[in-house]
Amino acid sequence: MRKWSERNKKDRPENKVTGILSETPESDNYAAIDLGTNSCRLVIATPTPSSFRVVETFSKITRLGEGIINNNELSHTAIRRTINALRVCSGVLEEYAPIAKSRFVATAACRRAKNCRYFLDLVKKETGLNIEIISSQEEARLAVAGCLPLLNRNIKRALVFDIGGGSTEVSLARTTNSGRMIIEGYVSLPYGVVTVSEAFPNHDMTDLAYNTIIERTHKILAEFEEKYHISEAIAAQEIQVLGTSGTVTVLGAVHLNLPRYNRSAVDGLALSIQDVKKTITKIKRMGDEGRKKHACIGMQKADLTIAGCAIIEGLLSFWPIAEITIADRGIREGILLDMMHADKQQKKNKRHFRSRFPFAKKSWRYFNNNQKLKEAVNDK
Repeated sequence: MRKWSERNKKDRPENKVTGILSETPESDNYAAIDLGTNSCRLVIATPTPSSFRVVETFSKITRLGEGIINNNELSHTAIRRTINALRVCSGVLEEYAPIAKSRFVATAACRRAKNCRYFLDLVKKETGLNIEIISSQEEARLAVAGCLPLLNRNIKRALVFDIGGGSTEVSLARTTNSGRMIIEGYVSLPYGVVTVSEAFPNHDMTDLAYNTIIERTHKILAEFEEKYHISEAIAAQEIQVLGTSGTVTVLGAVHLNLPRYNRSAVDGLALSIQDVKKTITKIKRMGDEGRKKHACIGMQKADLTIAGCAIIEGLLSFWPIAEITIADRGIREGILLDMMHADKQQKKNKRHFRSRFPFAKKSWRYFNNNQKLKEAVNDK
């Protein structure tokens, strides 16, 4: 992986990636930004025959949604932190320009904030980046798309949960006979790790607060269950369950007793429900200070991890889940796969057209240049 900071500034390409789905066809680099309630994440990758190869990443905890539960506004401090991170993203994108295609999205915090338009205009002015606010439905779809490489092809359905900072998306997906993945249904829980931790600011959540999140999660999931009968399918082992979020990956790292976080060890790891419960108990027993000192949790995630554990327990205790697959991937990867697949399909269609009508272009040019032939056709 080439480090963006190693290149000399005077060698930077002049063209700058700024837009949503911007295109420069001669490049192999694709870029995605996921601006969430808690983190700002950038990835740049090039396509491979089966997926893609990551060439650069950047991630920063910005807590854009800090305090949003109080007045539904992004605070000045959170805005400045986030713009500083996005300025770094803009610099990285310049270093890897030209970019074939890019898409930059914002999720729950920006959906909720009354002053989001002001924030996005400021982002455009100070960084040159155009950020697109996506719906909870699109967020759920992208999370599923990003997890596709981890799906068991022998199991036709999947339940994917993505615990964000300001909301939690739960999606039920199905693989068609042609191999396409479609979303059967989804439900969005109106809270995530940031909003839960701020609603219950005690460093060690009380049992009452923890159980309140579990009970609320059960109530919201009840209608979703009634419509899709997920419990029966899970019990019959017809649904694979995947989890993607910082809390889920922390569970994997703590379970494996990693001395420091290792994505390759965690991504795709399958944990039994018994192992999940043991790991959550272990994280609880660490206490706030223990979590802050843990190499895979740390100061910035200590309170968020407990909030995430409450949401996970709410999900896993509602359905008869025996095992979850941990995904260290999500919206960014979904965006990349979307764009690459679209370009691949477009190229395939062009090749198909040329193979079926090899002289079509020449014939059309000849027709346009032959005035007599055009007049004869028009006379008829």
